[in-house]
Amino acid sequence: MIKRHKTAKELFSYPLYWAECYGVSPFLPTTREEMDALGWDSCDVIIVSGDAYVDHPSFGMAVLGRLLESKGYRVGIIDQPDWRNTEDFMRLGRPNLYFGVTAGNMDSLINRYTADLKVRNDDAYTPYGMGGKRPDRAVIVYSQRCKEAFQDVPVMIGGIEASLRRIAQYDYWSDEVRRSVLIDSTADILLYGNAERAMLEVTHQMAMGKTLDELTDVRGTTIVRNAPPGGFTEIDSTRVDWPGKVDQIYSPYEYIPEGKCQTKDEEESDVMPIRVIPAPLRRGEKLDPEKTYIRLPSFEKVSKDPVLYAHTSRILHLESNPHNARALIQKHGKKEIWVNPPPIPLETPEMDGVFDLPYARVPHPKYQKARIPAYDMIKTSINIMRGCFGGCTFCSITEHEGRVIQSRSHESILNEIEDIKAKVPGFTGHISDLGGPTSNMYTLNCNDDEVQASCRKLSCVYPTICSNLNTDHSPTTELYRKTRAIDGIHTVSIASGLRYDLAVEDPEYVRELVTHHVGGLLKIAPEHSEKDTLSKMMKPGMGTYDRFKRMFDKYSKEAGKKQHLIPYFIAAHPGSSDEDMLNLAVWLKTNDFKPDQVQTFYPSPMSLATAMYHSGKNPLKPVTYKSEDVYTPKDAKQRTVQKGFLRYHDPRNWQELRNTLIKMGRTDLIGHGLNKLVPAEEKDRQVRQRPQKAKPGQATGASHTSNRPTMEKNAAAEKARRKNHHSGKPAGSRVTGEQATPTKRRKSKVESR
Repeated sequence: MIKRHKTAKELFSYPLYWAECYGVSPFLPTTREEMDALGWDSCDVIIVSGDAYVDHPSFGMAVLGRLLESKGYRVGIIDQPDWRNTEDFMRLGRPNLYFGVTAGNMDSLINRYTADLKVRNDDAYTPYGMGGKRPDRAVIVYSQRCKEAFQDVPVMIGGIEASLRRIAQYDYWSDEVRRSVLIDSTADILLYGNAERAMLEVTHQMAMGKTLDELTDVRGTTIVRNAPPGGFTEIDSTRVDWPGKVDQIYSPYEYIPEGKCQTKDEEESDVMPIRVIPAPLRRGEKLDPEKTYIRLPSFEKVSKDPVLYAHTSRILHLESNPHNARALIQKHGKKEIWVNPPPIPLETPEMDGVFDLPYARVPHPKYQKARIPAYDMIKTSINIMRGCFGGCTFCSITEHEGRVIQSRSHESILNEIEDIKAKVPGFTGHISDLGGPTSNMYTLNCNDDEVQASCRKLSCVYPTICSNLNTDHSPTTELYRKTRAIDGIHTVSIASGLRYDLAVEDPEYVRELVTHHVGGLLKIAPEHSEKDTLSKMMKPGMGTYDRFKRMFDKYSKEAGKKQHLIPYFIAAHPGSSDEDMLNLAVWLKTNDFKPDQVQTFYPSPMSLATAMYHSGKNPLKPVTYKSEDVYTPKDAKQRTVQKGFLRYHDPRNWQELRNTLIKMGRTDLIGHGLNKLVPAEEKDRQVRQRPQKAKPGQATGASHTSNRPTMEKNAAAEKARRKNHHSGKPAGSRVTGEQATPTKRRKSKVESR
């Protein structure tokens, strides 16, 4: 086990609370009747969640509830309450310590709206998949209802929705920069990231009689302050241009402090003066990171200045390594949002302890036989790790779980398989996934503690794999072999996304994966084919994809299996021009891929790609008013065209694509033949709209014909088309998948103060 630079209190070392005498509950209670059956007169902590209560380690409320229970606290669950009044929020009575509020496993707005701002009709985390069972901006609404129900009870907010809104953030749904959710929700404290450490520390301190006002320095928390703390040095990064004489302008993202001392008003800092250093003058002495914070541009400034917003996003991401991150502060009106450094990642024994808690592994009995789609998807899958060091700019995993990989032991994972065999009704012997944010970052971490302690890289694998990164997949390969050997297990699938740029570094892993754990189809995510767009995503080039595909085909053939890759791509990503999408469409046709399920860029809160979308600047590099501009397709028509390029084979897109190709001066791609992208207009009437029978696997993502000679197939199709044309028969054309058409931008309804 690698010893990390910074350590934390061992997760399970906290003393037991007096209520541990009540023991373990079959399910955490959701009603007063269930509390009575357990002999409880009250709850110490009540968790309010936008998800249905499933007692499974893939559901946040179950993990934190069971963890608190293991330390002796009585935890109740208010799941999917009716937010239109306070009645549901009072059903378990007044909690002795606090309410813990989360929107659930998904952001409530992403859960409710598509990337084109259409309302979704379903919700995978609700019985029967019914939509509309949680409000928009659920954290804000739930928190306010808790305050209305019991004004004197502290409210703690957390989960991915709160985590990604801990500072001022661009909000795609209202097309504006919003304040920290801690302000809007009126909550008392925000826990970001995986919250086990912070939640146990805060709960323990409150049980010992401390108030939340006294808990100002807990890692992984965000609080509201009236003023900065005394005795600190402030690095002022509120600008990207500094007027006046400066000896030498250094990057405002590089921490090399030096400069003129400055003191705050004693009313604001009554312990020790605060030393303020402008960002460009930080060279010379080394400062204690534990007594240093970075001042971000205020909410008022970033809400009006997109360049400052991009600058702020860059700072936030550079301060994400828990081993060297400093606190951040951002003014909101007269209040200060104070973000403590990220939590120290869990060590393997702590991860094992969290996943070994006594989960029932099924939904609460009150749902009876109601199907909960999200549970059906994960009931026989296993999380083997957390975190992601890929740094993909469009993804929010890094902002939430961090870049340091946290892995479980083989023993813990194998024990969970036995638990699944014993507890999951109707288990057939199929483990549906061994993975996490990715399937193959298990145990991969930095080989050098000193390097990791000082590293501020946004990705360990872009533009190339870091020389200090361990890429040995043998622990994962060994784990796969152990799971297959368990009595009663006949299939172990790998469903989590694969980082193929890492996989190619270990051919033995690829052989093991392809031979035993691919059920015919393997999903991977090149995301794009063009270098400029890929550079804004921080994704590898197509050369790496080609290398992996050769290995995949080779080992599939050796195993005597006919298997196919399903590549996923994104349209309308920042940096993606129509020319880029055209080239991607040509690549798809050349390789005979006909994607059914395609993705349009979704600007999720706090991601770097969202900063690009909003600001038109590139926060992967130092940001100034004259720094690199990033083009982003934003209006509905632009996004429709780019999505249409991904589905070039769908007749419903042909007219729009023809118009676009004409404007681009690429009429050479219009017509019939091997080198054409869409047919000429006069042939439209001859297209049969009824789809032909899909090829194997096509309904899940792509036409899997890339392993067959493409030119021969296209030539045969062209010959048949001409024959039908001359005989007067209509030419056949496949129509598969769904085509989402963006709607006019509208603001989502928000219930907030």
